[in-house]
Amino acid sequence: MSGMIERLPGRPTFPDLFGWVEGGFPVPRTAPGIYGIRIEERLTDGMYVLRAELPGIDPAKDVEVTVTEGLLTLRAERTEETKEKHHTEFRYGTFTRSVRLPAGAKGDEAAAEYKDGVLTITVPVPEKEAGRTIPVRHV
Repeated sequence: MSGMIERLPGRPTFPDLFGWVEGGFPVPRTAPGIYGIRIEERLTDGMYVLRAELPGIDPAKDVEVTVTEGLLTLRAERTEETKEKHHTEFRYGTFTRSVRLPAGAKGDEAAAEYKDGVLTITVPVPEKEAGRTIPVRHV
């Protein structure tokens, strides 16, 4: 029953708050099994850097990074290896996250690297031009 919360004896009827803290707040979903990706961002030395946690993912076949009209979108897929588990807190399915790039970012020059479960994407951002003062002539 997608979207419904199961009521268990002695348990409250609200979602698991620890799951929200660990996995990020729920992403509005259009289908079950879609989860958000935890990220960190910084802008330094003319470069926008986004790091995303994607442990247990094969970046060569399970990760897609796209830039369209200033919107950077990450999409990853993690499939369950076996059905015979006693207990799991791993999440399987589709993980996705979109972020707006800073103004002037050169999305067509973006680069991505994956190491130790972290995907790092870098996008050049040109330095802002200094403003120009326009003299006003008195006529």
